[in-house]
Amino acid sequence: MEEIVDLWNVNDYCSPLKLSSMHPLVTVVDLSKGEWPKNPGTKAVHYHFYGVFLKEGEECEIRYGRKNYDFQEGTLVFVGPGQVVNISKIGERPKMSGYALLFHPDLLLGTYLGKKIEDYNFFSYETYEALHMSPKERQIVLDCFAKIQDELSERIDKHSKSVILSTIELFLNYCQRFYDRQFITRDTVNKNVIEQFESSLKSYIRSGKALEKGIPSVAQFAEEQNLSPNYFGDLVKKETGKSAQEFIQLKLIEIAKQRIYDPNLSIAEIAYSLGFKYPQHFTRLFKQQVGVSPKEYRKSVS
Repeated sequence: MEEIVDLWNVNDYCSPLKLSSMHPLVTVVDLSKGEWPKNPGTKAVHYHFYGVFLKEGEECEIRYGRKNYDFQEGTLVFVGPGQVVNISKIGERPKMSGYALLFHPDLLLGTYLGKKIEDYNFFSYETYEALHMSPKERQIVLDCFAKIQDELSERIDKHSKSVILSTIELFLNYCQRFYDRQFITRDTVNKNVIEQFESSLKSYIRSGKALEKGIPSVAQFAEEQNLSPNYFGDLVKKETGKSAQEFIQLKLIEIAKQRIYDPNLSIAEIAYSLGFKYPQHFTRLFKQQVGVSPKEYRKSVS
């Protein structure tokens, strides 16, 4: 079994590469100044802090789960606490360059950013769902990194932490905007994802799997399309205006309406066929969505 190396703090990342951490809880490092191993093989690392990597070199491949992501120039990859990432193919003559922003959750304790950090879903995206940037966007990222570096190296005082946190938040807000742009510019691909999602959901219900296994989860459909649940959920939200869970519920109600027309099916049978464990849960959802109970709806259309 492959050994997993725990990175507990930012210095655990910097030290093996002979890079200097500018602060125990936060740093920005120039990757081109690191001493990269010539033949590292595949190395699995378990992050216990946040990392954002801007890659500008070549010959590096990152594997997350079952997929490989070619870490090319002009991309940002986000890693959150708890993620395990495999890094390989750095090469005998590594050309690794770029920058990494690393910050520990302890830096955020008791702060406004600490309360909203979980809103930045891209920290739980898989690495192949990286952010691809335009030259202008890349420059904005570099400017944010430079401001953090400058604050860490020049003016450590009582204001430093708040300035650094504000800059990290600004950077993350820009990244959120850039991801929104990426969802829009990949509109055709995204629509295919939604179409496959809807088709797979209907197939799941009509095949009888729902009766056997229950209502399908968002994670199940995300896995079918080799997407992380959060990325998949954000994509569905951008395309439909509804969360993936709401989308599933909407489609369940659409199918339920069709089956209510069949007088040979009881309301309970319809509920079970859609994956509901208890008919009353189906009735409650139906009334929330339609405004009347299934029985009332059946009377109105009969």
